[in-house]
Amino acid sequence: MNDFILNLVANGGYWGVALLMALENVFPPIPSELIMGLAGIEAGKGNFNLWLMILAGTIGSVAGNYFWYAIGRSFGHERLDHFVARWGRWLTLDQREIDRFNGLFHRHGASTIFFARMIPTVRTLISLPAGIFEMGRVKFLLWTFAGAGLWNVIFAGIGFQLGSRFGEIDKYTGPISTGVIGLILVIYLVRVIFWRPVKTDQGAS
Repeated sequence: MNDFILNLVANGGYWGVALLMALENVFPPIPSELIMGLAGIEAGKGNFNLWLMILAGTIGSVAGNYFWYAIGRSFGHERLDHFVARWGRWLTLDQREIDRFNGLFHRHGASTIFFARMIPTVRTLISLPAGIFEMGRVKFLLWTFAGAGLWNVIFAGIGFQLGSRFGEIDKYTGPISTGVIGLILVIYLVRVIFWRPVKTDQGAS
């Protein structure tokens, strides 16, 4: 996988980075840290412009995130209500939590999207509920661009400064990403075991 990424960054340049970052947000196991780090290395060698590499990567990130956002918008809030009514036990969701998420995206959607871009795995997953709860498209795109852009600046800048030693950073970012995925799975399993839906009053006159 790393050789494929390296070759596409080196030979594909801006288009290769944009494509890889779009794919990274559709298939999260592809490491964005490595992609942008290698983009920074290539820029440091003088083969490409650093800021154009960052822009290409950010455009790719926005495109990949919009893919999930569009799926969420197509699925819609009403379908989610029916889906949760049937599968809520395994999703560990009830109507109260759905309403809470809805309120979150309407009140704090911008900051939620921005800061979620800094968290591996979550940075992709957050786009789906943003679409389901109908966060404004322009707001979603702007804050996705801002959050993804900052993330890309950090790792492309590290690659630019460290050059061929970027592998030293990848030794740490890889396990961190894996750890976040593992933590999400553990939290989910704990919720499945202990979660109980909130009881609502029935038969009130």
